[in-house]
Amino acid sequence: MHAYYDRGHESARLDSPFGMVELLRTQEIVLRALPPAPAVVADIGGGPGRYALWLAESGYEVEHRDLVQRHVDELAVHAPESVRTKHGDARALDLPDASVDAVLLLGPLYHLGERAERVLALQEAARVVRPGGPVFVAAISRWAPRLHGLVAQRLYEPHPRMREVVDRAERDGGLEPAHEGGFPAYTHRPDELRAEVLDAGLTLRDMVAVEGIAFALGDLDQRVATAADLEVVLEAARAVERVPELLGLGPHLIATAVRPAAGQAAESDAP
Repeated sequence: MHAYYDRGHESARLDSPFGMVELLRTQEIVLRALPPAPAVVADIGGGPGRYALWLAESGYEVEHRDLVQRHVDELAVHAPESVRTKHGDARALDLPDASVDAVLLLGPLYHLGERAERVLALQEAARVVRPGGPVFVAAISRWAPRLHGLVAQRLYEPHPRMREVVDRAERDGGLEPAHEGGFPAYTHRPDELRAEVLDAGLTLRDMVAVEGIAFALGDLDQRVATAADLEVVLEAARAVERVPELLGLGPHLIATAVRPAAGQAAESDAP
């Protein structure tokens, strides 16, 4: 993980055509349940801080934590006073109980290969958020390596091991790097993510696919450059975001959960 992120690609990833779709869709999904500013949001595993800066610009106070020191240092250069960034581990947060109004957990589950560690990270998010507060949890779809990586990006050409790596990922979820400095990850089935959220003591309010088929559009760079074309791409993602048969089609899932009030049990309201 550190070998991949130390290459510095993450800082510009969301500026690519596909990254722009991911960013816009993630923002609109988060805004559906985010308390109004000036709430305090914990951005856990927030990378170089793209979402932290967006939240700060919108009037929020942000507690940013990331396991990669490079990301903390990059954000510290640009962070306003409303963003406090530190090195931190999603499994053992330095934040007090019930100290934030919402939690973004948009990256940590990608890199926790053991189920117990993923549930622990979710439990930590549940601990630090106030009762009733939302926790937004991102996961990589089990089929993203094949559909996005092999089919759309043809990664088997520069990296011949990619087909073998994808076959294994579809068996047990673990995506190992196909080359030195490659991206390691854990990939989720939708029902698996749902179960982990519930096992962490959170109530699941919603689960959606993020980008739809945007990853498969060969002319996506042209589409995102035109407002009308970009809106058609985003509309398509919204139209199929909760269709059960299509939840795993796009590269990312986002679960919206809340910490139950005292005495209430975790449950699922999501379709």
